[in-house]
Amino acid sequence: MKILAIDGGGIRGILAVTVLKNIEKQYKCKIADLFDVFAGTSTGAIIAAAASVGKEMEDVYEIYLQHGEKIFERHATVGLFKSIYTNHHLRKYLQDAYGETLLCEVEKPLLLPAVDIHKGKPYVHRSHVRSPGEKKEDIKLWDAVLSSCSAPVYFPPNEMQNKLLAIDGGLWANNPTLVTITEALSFFHQKLEDIHVLSIGTGLQSIPFKEGEGREWGAQSWLPFQFPSLKMTPKLLDLALHISSEAISYHCRHLLHDQYLRLNAELEKEMPFDDVSFSHELALMGEKLYEEQKKDIEEFLEKT
Repeated sequence: MKILAIDGGGIRGILAVTVLKNIEKQYKCKIADLFDVFAGTSTGAIIAAAASVGKEMEDVYEIYLQHGEKIFERHATVGLFKSIYTNHHLRKYLQDAYGETLLCEVEKPLLLPAVDIHKGKPYVHRSHVRSPGEKKEDIKLWDAVLSSCSAPVYFPPNEMQNKLLAIDGGLWANNPTLVTITEALSFFHQKLEDIHVLSIGTGLQSIPFKEGEGREWGAQSWLPFQFPSLKMTPKLLDLALHISSEAISYHCRHLLHDQYLRLNAELEKEMPFDDVSFSHELALMGEKLYEEQKKDIEEFLEKT
């Protein structure tokens, strides 16, 4: 079983989609044709959903470039009383892209981690049912993707049919690989040696903290404001997402060994997930990462 798992990371998703775009170009087919199961968290949910329904990565790449600035257009200066960004533009894009398509109508298995804040529990949107008596999740595909993208403070929670109030799955599964391994073992009844995962990150974030920098280590240290604009940098959230991804990656390497291929790149500087000015730079990094890992990618895709 071949699985594609894509990390969260906001605009840094450009790095991951650039790698996938190059894979499609080399193999002259869609990503949907190369994998059996898809999973993505936050920005990775956007990419994984698109891949699972057969959208071309070149088109997804263009969407990031065209819509990035509108998605990250500030709604609030600081975010104390309302979210910094609205989800209006992202919601409209997803609705236009998937229309009335239901999550349960996606033919290939798709997993999208989120958080149910009504119950305070992790939640996974699935395109499939896990048991004969289980009801299909009759929600729109765009709604499930939006749920996984709702980063606290930065975007509002996504309320779904008065049943679920969801926020970003990156809070517990920014790298969704472990979710897919568990699903492959418990639901698809795969043996561990038959599970192969291509895991794509959104950059190894460089988040410097200097000793004594924050003095009392209050909000200004963890979520620093830029003066005079009062723009808040998501330093704490970026750090949490980075640590979540790398911790999960560590466990997956020990579980799957050479059946786990992790593609990621060192970011030479701090690149906040909401800073679209890094778009071109991230695309170049994705190109470089693909070229550096091309042989490993070929070996992975050629495995049965």
